[in-house]
Amino acid sequence: MKRTHRTILITGSTDGIGRLAAQRLAQAGHAVWIHGRN
Repeated sequence: MKRTHRTILITGSTDGIGRLAAQRLAQAGHAVWIHGRN
């Protein structure tokens, strides 16, 4: 299986599901840009 690493922008990553998604995607090797309130 071919793995493709992507650059992903996640908004609302201060807390909750946005934060968890950012962490999981980064652990999977993707480049993650995050945006949050603080």
